[in-house]
Amino acid sequence: MPGRLVICPTPIGNLGDMTLRTLDELREADVVCAEDTRVTGKLLAHFGIEKRLERLDEATISREAARIARRIAEGEIVAFCSDAGMPGVSDPGARLIEAAQAQNCDITVLPGASAATTAYVASGFSNPRFYFGGFFPRKDSERREVLESLALLDAVLVFYESPRRIAASLQAVADVFPHREVAVCRELTKLHEEVFRAGACDVRDEFLDRHERCGIKGEIALVVGPPTHAEEEVRRESASASAADRAAELVAEGRLSRKEIVKVLRDEFGISRNEAYDLAVQA
Repeated sequence: MPGRLVICPTPIGNLGDMTLRTLDELREADVVCAEDTRVTGKLLAHFGIEKRLERLDEATISREAARIARRIAEGEIVAFCSDAGMPGVSDPGARLIEAAQAQNCDITVLPGASAATTAYVASGFSNPRFYFGGFFPRKDSERREVLESLALLDAVLVFYESPRRIAASLQAVADVFPHREVAVCRELTKLHEEVFRAGACDVRDEFLDRHERCGIKGEIALVVGPPTHAEEEVRRESASASAADRAAELVAEGRLSRKEIVKVLRDEFGISRNEAYDLAVQA
């Protein structure tokens, strides 16, 4: 009988979100590989499933993935569970899938719970596109770099974040995107579920206050709304001011014709031909 890898999503908080199909596949598997055998062991025990468990986490995946893929190729049915949600989304499951593909193994990915898509919908932003950035960077400079690189993307931005770092991350968001709305989705599907949405600066102030008063707990998805009209206007005015300075610089150098200056301004600042021409004339 051919082997296969079965990617099994597990609840992100509410055990009622476990699907019947996932339970059937776990019962059928020869072995269950888990990011944390203690977490998955409790889940299996809750549903009365007894299976051999093997740990496959960030520390072991690099050396074990190819070996497990060979076992699948030889006929073993291997189920993989992360601690919660969809395996392969910001966890070691992605490398197991890659190793199984390299061995031409059959792979079944079951649909189920995912904090990223749940947070995107719960945030209430109506933009039909979203970008999932995984875990938000730990360093402030890296946070800002990531946000600035996504500034022109017409999409909702979704990140995972630690409750210990959420206040600092919200500060970075407010600094880079002061005109956007932000939603902090905390403890999704759990008893104390919360979706707090407001302007970036207001959300920053709220969670900074919580952090200083009593600390923040729970698993968090940080959702940043898409670009706003106010943000586009600020960006346009900034580009226009920078283009005007550049035009004056090019005219002072005296090396380029007016037509050439217009082309440089359009290429460097993305402004219209008419605006570039006017700036060249004014300079």
